[in-house]
Amino acid sequence: MAKVKKSWFCKNCGSESPKWLGRCPDCGEWNTFVEEVVAKESTRRYGAGEVSRAERSQPVLLSHVREQNLERIDMGYPEVNRVLGGGLVPGSLVLLGGEPGIGKSTLSLQLAMRAGGLDVLYVSGEESPEQIKIRADRLGDLSESCYILAETSCEQIVDRMRSMRPGMVVIDSIQTLYSDTVESSPGSISQIRECAAILMRYAKETMTPLFIIGHITKDGAIAGPKILEHIVDVVLQFEGDPNNIYRLLRSIKNRFGATSEIGVFEMRSEGLVEVPNPSEILLSHHDEPLSGIAIGATMDGARPYLIEVQALVSATAYGTPQRTTTGFDGKRLSMLLAVIEKRLNFRMGSKDVFLNIAGGFKVSDPGLDAAVVASILSSALDKPIPDATAFAGEIGLSGEVRPATRTEQRIIEASRLGFKRIVVSAYARKALVSLPSDIEVIFVGKIEELARCVAR
Repeated sequence: MAKVKKSWFCKNCGSESPKWLGRCPDCGEWNTFVEEVVAKESTRRYGAGEVSRAERSQPVLLSHVREQNLERIDMGYPEVNRVLGGGLVPGSLVLLGGEPGIGKSTLSLQLAMRAGGLDVLYVSGEESPEQIKIRADRLGDLSESCYILAETSCEQIVDRMRSMRPGMVVIDSIQTLYSDTVESSPGSISQIRECAAILMRYAKETMTPLFIIGHITKDGAIAGPKILEHIVDVVLQFEGDPNNIYRLLRSIKNRFGATSEIGVFEMRSEGLVEVPNPSEILLSHHDEPLSGIAIGATMDGARPYLIEVQALVSATAYGTPQRTTTGFDGKRLSMLLAVIEKRLNFRMGSKDVFLNIAGGFKVSDPGLDAAVVASILSSALDKPIPDATAFAGEIGLSGEVRPATRTEQRIIEASRLGFKRIVVSAYARKALVSLPSDIEVIFVGKIEELARCVAR
């Protein structure tokens, strides 16, 4: 029998303490410590041999380290390859998180069935093979190289992987696995940490890429100890409104590429379908000009796209005006309304303001401020914005229009979609090198000049 010990762990961040604490000293949360029984003995039989371990522990000059030209694996989806930095790196450990029902298992099964002709082992601890087969029939394109394993014992899973030697492994999910060396229930902090360490050792020894699905907490963070995110090489967040059809695959951590890329998918009856050009689906086509609608050129990471901002300004029927936003920060909207009232003498204190980002997307880019202000002014004046006009700029408290990041990329994206003019900050003029000739760039330095572009 392995010797065991009792310890206390924070459910929020995974901090360990020898005794119960009312407040976690690391994350500051209250009443999050739970007692668990932890084994002192580790799973040495799944580690590397003593000889190879001694060889790896020898110090080596950085200039003498041999480079490994690892060819990335094509996942069959350009959007996923983009987020991963060009494809999946052999031996990498990828953690995929997201809300319940957002489509994590659907995306993982589609990747397993289209993973570049590799033999893929899909390990499910939540569903039976029959349930997975029903989903695969709905998705279509059944693969002859995708194997299903319904198992929750981490040691048994590693044994199957060692005997089968698959080209890629999908674990659904890490919260359902357990290790025999840890005397606690599946999903506990100790079990998640130990199972993740076992899987990491197998991935690095055999250079087999692993996809791990993780649950998230009510706050949107990945459930389990924070060390889980430190162990893995890549952390992907699958997000979106379950009531909307669009999903975003976002990279939070990536040791093999940048974290500034996103992938856009559309949820259909036949599964997740890539959206290579999100700007076209986020722009509405109206038969006649409408007031309160402005097109903003925004950025999500390194990807530019145009999105429709809708605003409605009306006289309030109550003493306190309403400020309702969907997809935009409510506090930033209040700041922009204060700037409009101060600099343009618009009495917004007696007006209800409703703001909506079309498509169900959530945008935090400050470069969308100019489009938000333009849509509010258009609704307040009940005057449509000139057709084929886009906006890109950040509004400061003094009323200046500050340059948005990557302004040149936003202009190029607007030109590619057929827009005739775009309003940007005058302070970005010097940074613009090569601009397309088929779009008029209007430079504004203050919010008063921006208002004239709306009212003309």
